[in-house]
Amino acid sequence: MEWIESLFTMHSAVQGIVVLSLIVSLGLALGKMHIRGISLGVAFVFFIGIVAGSLHITADAAMLHFAETLGLSLFVYALGLSVGPNFIGMMRHDGVSLNIWSMALILLGTAMALLLCLVLPVSVPDMVGILCGATTNTPALGAAQQALANAHLSSSGAALGCAVTYPLGVVGVIFAMMLLRKFLVKPVDLQPRNAAADDQTFVGQFVVVNPAIAGKTLAQVSRMTNNHFIVSRIWRGSEVILPIATTAIQMGDNVLVVTRRDEVTAMEILFGRRVEKNWNRAHIDWNSIDSSVESRVIVVTRTKLNGKALGSLHMRQVYGVNVSRVMRGDIKLLATDTLHLQYGDRVTVVGTHDNISHAEKFLGNAVQDLNEPNLSAIFFGLLLGLAVGMIPISIPGMSTPVKLGIAGGPIIMGIIIGALGPRAHFISYTTRSASLMLRKFGLSLYLACLGLAAGKDFLSTIVRPEGLLWVGVGLLLTVLPLLIIGAIALKSRKFDFGTICGLLCGAMANPMALSYANETIKGDRASVAYTSVYPLGMFVRVIIAQVIIMFMV
Repeated sequence: MEWIESLFTMHSAVQGIVVLSLIVSLGLALGKMHIRGISLGVAFVFFIGIVAGSLHITADAAMLHFAETLGLSLFVYALGLSVGPNFIGMMRHDGVSLNIWSMALILLGTAMALLLCLVLPVSVPDMVGILCGATTNTPALGAAQQALANAHLSSSGAALGCAVTYPLGVVGVIFAMMLLRKFLVKPVDLQPRNAAADDQTFVGQFVVVNPAIAGKTLAQVSRMTNNHFIVSRIWRGSEVILPIATTAIQMGDNVLVVTRRDEVTAMEILFGRRVEKNWNRAHIDWNSIDSSVESRVIVVTRTKLNGKALGSLHMRQVYGVNVSRVMRGDIKLLATDTLHLQYGDRVTVVGTHDNISHAEKFLGNAVQDLNEPNLSAIFFGLLLGLAVGMIPISIPGMSTPVKLGIAGGPIIMGIIIGALGPRAHFISYTTRSASLMLRKFGLSLYLACLGLAAGKDFLSTIVRPEGLLWVGVGLLLTVLPLLIIGAIALKSRKFDFGTICGLLCGAMANPMALSYANETIKGDRASVAYTSVYPLGMFVRVIIAQVIIMFMV
């Protein structure tokens, strides 16, 4: 039976994989348990890792460091890639507000830590370490240690404070979100506040009563306004017309217009009377409206079209069809001529059956091609992300350059490639199942390694005289700022609870808590908010750690 014992005791690559596989499989299995309706999901991997570490189960240090780096990098890059297409829209709507709330949370936690230094027997270097652990920000600890070294001071207390408060810092964010949901969240808070941002289009029927546009072609009407719209059908008496740019509008025409939600009033002014009929219901059989006109959703799978402007394809002139809307992920976009198509976009095409079939061959619609994950985008983007994370950023007054690190670099690169990759004709599309697999795989690896490392000294540190004090202070610094800012944000009614959870997780640099939020809240609002505030929040915490050491020690 020595071979079985060697799988757990003799350090090797195989032994490292065995230990991590055991921790992850056991943690994920136990994470499915519900206690009073609450389950921790992948977060349970972290606790199993702590238990394994406290039982003196070890693995090769280099192996663990590699697995931890790979896991975290994969998770944050896949996360950035998945939310990239929605990121720019989010930043336009709520990005600035979210980052202001994030800064408020960071400054509140820092102020509390400094005030506690005045009333508790905890030195400033030790408190900085406790704050880094409570906010699960190891890059900030590294910056603080470097600043202490430059001041010829020991950094062992800061490292120990971070190690002992890190586990509860991870869990504290989940605990705070549970408390907020139980005592402050109302059913309306669980619904998206900015649902209109996900559906940027509006379909309306208008009767032409404006004499200023009577007799003019659609191209001429379009030039009369700065608003964007697409006329997908015209009903003229019993005749159904599929319009093109040269189609002339006549008085009394019923036009089916696709426009942006904020431009509906302008369309009423332009065309005339709006028909009170809801064309924006979830389920409409568009093909049953007119026997001669068909509506079909086609998936863009022709790689040459990735990044092409829709207007450059001349779909009306070449194929005799109108493209009215584009579905990108969960977002509905108006199909303007300037919209750049992306591989995997689902476009709504209106026309005759034969014309749509010809357009379908041009666009691809090879849905089976989408089932293959695009691994080249994953590994190439990961390479670029890690390179960006290692770039030293010098800040005046800072003794040590700041780096985005293995978490900041990949997540920023994932966002950039997901949002702007098609503009460079880079195919960034990855199947949803592949993205979820990569994210969960990477996070599980990261948490297993993190728990194993934290468990090694966790019990021995707690039994020290100052150990329990540090744990209590760390938990307070984690939970109290989250509850205060979370409660105020909820009361403001500006954000839904999913977005607030992403804000809190991003400001605390806590991917495990984000995973819990995603498992308990529908949609990707938490993930988008997380990526919106994470880079700046992580960067600011690194600077704050150095500033405290430089000016208060």
